[in-house]
This record gives sequence, C-alpha cells and structure tokens, in this order.
Amino acid sequence: KLVGRAVTAKYLPARPDVDDVVNADAAKAGLARGNTQRVVDVLSRRDVPVVDLMGPSPGHNFGGDNIAAAIWGQTGTGSVVFGTIRDLEGTFGLPLQIYYMKPHPAAVSGVTVAGINVPVNIGDAMVMPGDVVLGDRTGVVFIPPHMVKDVVEAAEAVHIKDEWTQMKLLTGQHKASDIYPTPATPELQKEFEEYKKKKLAERAK
Repeated sequence: KLVGRAVTAKYLPARPDVDDVVNADAAKAGLARGNTQRVVDVLSRRDVPVVDLMGPSPGHNFGGDNIAAAIWGQTGTGSVVFGTIRDLEGTFGLPLQIYYMKPHPAAVSGVTVAGINVPVNIGDAMVMPGDVVLGDRTGVVFIPPHMVKDVVEAAEAVHIKDEWTQMKLLTGQHKASDIYPTPATPELQKEFEEYKKKKLAERAK
C-alpha cells in the first residue's frame, strides 16, 4: 500500500518566456534546474509526490528507475503521476508504489513546473498539498487532513463488517442473502453486533 503526505507538482506546457522566469526563480531559491529533480529534491520522509503532468502524452514523463530510486530513498513511499513513467523493468524491481497513467520511453520534454505545493488535478480529483495519500490495488484516494479521523473510523467499521460477512459465508452454511448486505435474522444480527463490539475493543487496546 501507499500511504503518505501529498507534495504536489503542477506542470504546464512549456513556454520560453515563462520558462526563463521559472528557471530564474528556481535558481534563486537553490532548486534544481531539471523539471523532475526540482520536484524530487524537496521531498522528505513520508512525502508522496503527486504530479499533474496533464495526462499521458509523450514528454509528460516523471522519470524512470533512477528518479524512482531517489523518491524511495528520500521518502520511503512512492508517487502518483497523472502522466507517464519510463524504465519499467528497472522500476518494478524497486520497493516503492507508483500510480501512473501508462509507460512511455520518452523523457520529460515540452513541459515546465508551474508550481510546487499548489492545488493539482489528478483525474477527477483535486489534490491539495498535505492531503493524505492512500493507495492500494484498486487505486488511489486523497483525504483532506481534517477528515482523516472520520474516514479511518468509518473504514474500520466497514472492515469489521466485511470480515464477519466473509467468515460466515466461507463456512458454506449460509446463503449470500442470509448474510449480505445485512444479517437476515435477529440472531445473526446479534451475533454480528457482538463480533463488532469485540473487535472494536481489541483495536482500542
């Protein structure tokens, strides 16, 4: 799984006059000249770079296995790229989690870093700097920090319900409709409530 704090990067199509200003400002701030390195260099432990590269066009690339190694070394997490990555053979041998649109061999080109730690667009989601990034095999979500406690508690309740449901169904002694989506009898409902109470008490220790 991927869990960490979003450090966002917004890319836009390159424009020479704007690039000159952006690069000069980056130099004054002591940031790297390279588009990708400029983003990676600001990362800290448990950060997750969330990169809006405007989709998977050629040149909309957030690096390959060397950049992936740098991200892992600095953060211990992974990345989310609304664009492409390259060097999949090398990247897949690394321990980090990367969510990306598709692979492409072309290096980054034709784009500029318009902002770091600004609002970005990842698919249909707006991501803010500091959002909690949570990714698994299904995909990735972004949770505003003030909502994390409520989301975790709601997810825990769903997990306990699913755990009990699957435990009962795997016995082969119940029809699906007996258990899912809700217990069909008062006896089963009581059994589930006792199970939930026990599990919540165990997790509270």
